[in-house]
Amino acid sequence: MKLPENSMKNIYKIIWSNEALENLKTIIEYFENNWTEKEIKKFAQLLDNRLSFLASHPYSFPETNHPKKLRKVVISKQTSIFYQPFENHIRIVSLFDNRRNPEWLKNFNHPINLFPDAIPIQPTA
Repeated sequence: MKLPENSMKNIYKIIWSNEALENLKTIIEYFENNWTEKEIKKFAQLLDNRLSFLASHPYSFPETNHPKKLRKVVISKQTSIFYQPFENHIRIVSLFDNRRNPEWLKNFNHPINLFPDAIPIQPTA
């Protein structure tokens, strides 16, 4: 059976920056010391759901004012993901504690493109 071409979802590969992985590690350590197992599982499910949605709908979330065209997806009232979509992958730049000073974003100048030939693209209408 052949599926119609437009019925298949485009799934983007998700690539985590070192900073985002460190952020996740810090968040997990904090949760293990301050949250119940039920709360940790709920957060893990929220994160998994957002990442799954993000992998197939990378342009559904708002673009920030950052010069590198970062986008933001809120996971919970405490945590957001900053990311950059490319042609065939999504780069997770940071997991951000929403209670932190938002000036962090203005000062963020880390290189975020692992693939120099990857060019951010805009969705087609």
